[in-house]
Formats: sequence, C-alpha cells, structure tokens
Amino acid sequence: MTTQPPEPFGWLDAHASARTEAGLRRRVQPREAHDPLLDLASNDYLGLCRDARVVAGAAEALRTWGAGSTGSRLVTGSTTLHAELEQALATLTGQPSALVFSSGYLANLGAVCALSGPGSLVVSDAHNHASIVDAARLSRARVVVVPHLDVTAVEATLAGRAEERALVVTDAVFSVDGELAPLVELADVCAAAGAGLLVDEAHALGVLGPGGAGAAAAAGLTARSGVVLTATLSKSLGAQGGAVLGSPDVIAHLVDSARPFIFDTGLAPSSAGAALASIGVLAAEPDRPARVRAAASHLHACALAAGFSATAPDAAVVGVRVGSPEAALAATVLLATLGVRVGCFRPPSVPDGVSRLRLTARADLTDDELALAGAALAAAGAAHAADQAARTSRR
Repeated sequence: MTTQPPEPFGWLDAHASARTEAGLRRRVQPREAHDPLLDLASNDYLGLCRDARVVAGAAEALRTWGAGSTGSRLVTGSTTLHAELEQALATLTGQPSALVFSSGYLANLGAVCALSGPGSLVVSDAHNHASIVDAARLSRARVVVVPHLDVTAVEATLAGRAEERALVVTDAVFSVDGELAPLVELADVCAAAGAGLLVDEAHALGVLGPGGAGAAAAAGLTARSGVVLTATLSKSLGAQGGAVLGSPDVIAHLVDSARPFIFDTGLAPSSAGAALASIGVLAAEPDRPARVRAAASHLHACALAAGFSATAPDAAVVGVRVGSPEAALAATVLLATLGVRVGCFRPPSVPDGVSRLRLTARADLTDDELALAGAALAAAGAAHAADQAARTSRR
C-alpha cells in the first residue's frame, strides 16, 4: 500500500484560519483613481504625488527615456537623469554623494549588507522598519536588537563586542508612532566606539531639517564622518525608488558590492524624473515641511480630544493606540464610512503587539479637511470607548 505524499502547500489553509481567528488576515483593496475618502493613510507627506509639476517631470522623462531603464545600473540602467537625481539628493541632504536604488527597501538591504557582513556586528533598534530587520538578517553579521530608543543599550553592546567592525542602524523617524531617534547621542556613542551609524531617513526627508533635508541635517550631523543615510523617494517626494547617501568611498563600495544595486534593474526614468521635479518644488516652496508638521500636530490634538492614546508626532506620522487587532479594524471601517481613510497597523507591523491607527499628515490638507478628520476621530473615539465599556461589563 502506497502512502500519498502530503500536499506541498496544504499547510496554508491552517495558517490562514489562524490569522483569521486572530484578526490578522490581510486583503489587497485597490483604490480608484479618484478616491472619495480624505487620505490620512498614504505617505504623500508633502502632497506632491499628483502635483502637476511632478507629473510633468515624470511624463517628460517617460518621453525622453522610455518606460523602463532597460537594465541594471552597471549595464544600461544608469542614465544622465539618474546622475542628475543623485546630485540633487546629495545637495538636498547635505551629503557629498548619493546612489539611487529602485526602492527604499533595497537601499537598506544594499547598505546594511555591504557595510557589515560576516565577522562584524549590527546593532538594530527594536522598532526598526522591516527592511532594516531583513537586511540585518541577510548580512550574516552578528545582530543585536536593542530596546527602542535606548542609547545606553547601544553603548553597552558596542563596548562589549569582540568584532572589529560594527554598524548601528536606526530609523530617523519611526514609522509606527512617528518618534524621532536620538541621533546626536547615537552618533556620539558610535564615534567613541569606532562604529558606523546608518540612519534611515524615509519618514524624515522632506519633513524635518533645513529645507526638508532630513533628521540628520536637523541634528547637525551633515558633516559627521561615519554617518550614512538611506532614504526613499516614495514618501515626501511622491515618486518611487530609494537612495543611499554618504561619503564617496562608501558609495564606491556600494557600487562594487551592494547586490540590490548590482543585480536589480535600475529605477524607471519616470520615477527618477518625478523625484527630481519634487526636489525642485520643495526648493521653490520651502514652507511645505512646516505645513505638514503643523497638520500632524493638529491631528494629534484631535486624536487626544477623541479620547485616544496617541504619541506626539516629531514629523508627519501620528500613531493612535487602540489595543486589539479587531478594535483597530473596527475603527478603520468606521472612519471610512465617515469619509476618512487611515492606516491600520496590526502585528507583526507593530513590534510591541499593540494595534494602532496610523494617521499621516500632508502639507496640502485644508482647514475643512482637518475639521472633517477631527469630527470623524471624535465619532470613532466615542464608538471605541463604548465598545471597551461593553467588553469590561461582560467580564
């Protein structure tokens, strides 16, 4: 009697059922080109994704260079447009050199893996983005995850290391609660220990620093040696792609050894053109970073007034804690029926296991839109409080 081999992916049904039971099932929900909901969920912090000048920059690059870059950056995928974008990004952030990747995720993978590796140490904040987590795992370095925002733990880890080389990696602004990392303190600790510091500016570029130069520039770290930045072009710049910024020797090393740069097709010209145009708009309208920060502060005040627990934003992100995945989903659905789209962050997207609504401010939010957001949050807060009271009474 022969035994039938198991179905190779038969385990998927059980995993899907477990996720459903825990309220963690995810679904792709395509939006229309003209979404009727007020957008407080996207990362379009400066409101540039649909800006006519940015769209025109993408269209001109499309007409000039075609739909794709046609190859990896070291073959045919580097154009003069990519070089122009790299120079503009370096100028914006105050860094000497830049290297463009096809996504911010790949920029982190490339930078962390190329600047660490076997026989070295990577020290990573517990709330770092998944791209940093994955990069650390792929680096084959020894990885130590330290408690969130704990500079003392970073210092102790560096002091106790046996490895000659070490790299400390942190988000500049953390994507869940919008907190700013203690960059000056981290840079001082790294300098004293002879370690490199890599700062992911994804949620800070265009929002913090002089002219939107980012958190490292705001902290006065522009000229500090041993500091490397990564960034994405898909948030404040409203486009697509990523970049690593730093000294010429760091960039040259990435060109030689960063696998996501060497083996990935170069960034599409339209995205490069859009990002370049966004940098131009930011230079022409330097008040946009202050406007988005003001909008974030207003949303934070609305969340508190609605009875939610919310972290004060250091940039554009407002994290609103609601507890369970089910409560977060219910609040998200209610807000959508009231005309407001917000982010819903559940495990594993939240490293502490507390589900959240994530509100993201934009520089182009109007007074009427902010008023709508406040009214919707008030209604969601009342519904959440009633639900919590009902659950307590049933215990």
